[in-house]
Amino acid sequence: MSTNINLPALGESVTEGTVTRWLKKVGDSVAVDEPIVEVSTDKVDTEIPSPVAGVIEEIFAQEDQTIEVGAPLARVGDGNGASAAVAAPAASEPVVEAAPAPVIEATPAPVVEAPVVEAASAAPIVSEPVILTPPVVAAAPSSPEPVVTLPAAPVASVVPSTPRFGSPYVSPIVRKLAHDRGVDLAGVVGTGIGGRIRKEDVLAAGVSAAPAVVHTEAVAVATPVASPVSAMSAPTVTSAPLAASELRGTRVPMSRLRKVIAERAVQSMVSTAQLTTVVEVDVTNVSNLRDAIKSDFLAKTGNKLTFLPFFVKAAVEGLQSFPIINSTVQDDDIVYPAFENISIAVDTERGLLTPVIKEAGGHSIASLAASIADLADRTRSNKLTPDELQGGTFTVTNTGSRGALFDTPVVFLPQSAILGLGAVVKRPVVVGDDSIAIRSMVYLALSYDHRIIDGADAARFLSSMKARLEAGAFTSADLGY
Repeated sequence: MSTNINLPALGESVTEGTVTRWLKKVGDSVAVDEPIVEVSTDKVDTEIPSPVAGVIEEIFAQEDQTIEVGAPLARVGDGNGASAAVAAPAASEPVVEAAPAPVIEATPAPVVEAPVVEAASAAPIVSEPVILTPPVVAAAPSSPEPVVTLPAAPVASVVPSTPRFGSPYVSPIVRKLAHDRGVDLAGVVGTGIGGRIRKEDVLAAGVSAAPAVVHTEAVAVATPVASPVSAMSAPTVTSAPLAASELRGTRVPMSRLRKVIAERAVQSMVSTAQLTTVVEVDVTNVSNLRDAIKSDFLAKTGNKLTFLPFFVKAAVEGLQSFPIINSTVQDDDIVYPAFENISIAVDTERGLLTPVIKEAGGHSIASLAASIADLADRTRSNKLTPDELQGGTFTVTNTGSRGALFDTPVVFLPQSAILGLGAVVKRPVVVGDDSIAIRSMVYLALSYDHRIIDGADAARFLSSMKARLEAGAFTSADLGY
């Protein structure tokens, strides 16, 4: 008896998906709930598990093929019907195993080809090279030697052992963890089904100094990590040698998600009149408050207290007072929502995603911190539902987490504004009666649709945030723990 595995509904508005990688081929055995294929939609990338145990007898949808929800992906049976279909899906496997083996040792050319296969699922993005930086930062303070020798070791291990493309499938989540930990996957032995490399395998093979880096990376966009400490570490990053990316000299197809992001960005820039206003804010009082309560906050809530919930709280209050910033354009009308749904930009290996905190006006600092941490974690681990990526009325993006002082973020329709948070840094500032003091400073950049939002509107909104943050007067009710 055979069972067809169809593309399931992956969200209310998702009607189709693109097969990005088959994890099984015809003739392979599968267990119940074992992932067999990766599918990409315009909302999320996800793995589709088999609802039954058996043998893959036929594959109906090839890699890079887009199919409708409900269309068959594969047939699983007892294996008797697999012989006639072996030739069809086999193309996905030889591409992975055959080509690189003879020439990896002799010439760097295969390294150029290497990312073509992996990148199709990994969807490298602009921030990818930045992901390579943290392991260098972790190794550099103790000794410069590991920084030089660490990238070289994996090359030697690839030659005598299994070629990189012949290794078991590695999910994007595990691959990113390996990047963060400075672990070369070619030297990792997988303990999962069929030799699959799991998160635990990467952790076991991780560099000893990596945990601190992983913490920074894991909350990079979902928290304002740009503290004075991170700012002062910048010279170490620039002075340490960086590993050359294996993507140099290659050409890879854009993932479905990257295509959607590109199309939406161009459509938004063409359809709206975008302008950016920037203010400088002294967040010393918030920094002092955070330092005073963060240990107690962590003990009572289980979440680290960062700057981001304070910024979001101030932004929500500003949106309530100046709703034009939270509005949308529909035909010739301006629509003012009765709620503030805050999209939080999260940097992932697949691209920039913006999960939404619904009705953020009712959230305290503690609940905002919990929501941000939860959404960021589930975004990076592909556990979001498509509906959690919809309905945002205003976006907050923390580009300061990568050390940027400020930028001019792009507004994505149907929203009318996006707030960019710069790095929080300590520097000398003129205060009071022409005195100079060391203060924690940050730039807030608001990009907005000038069709309906004027510069004065933007200035009023940012000024309200500035006043709220500089006072730093967050009550127990505001903190909520």
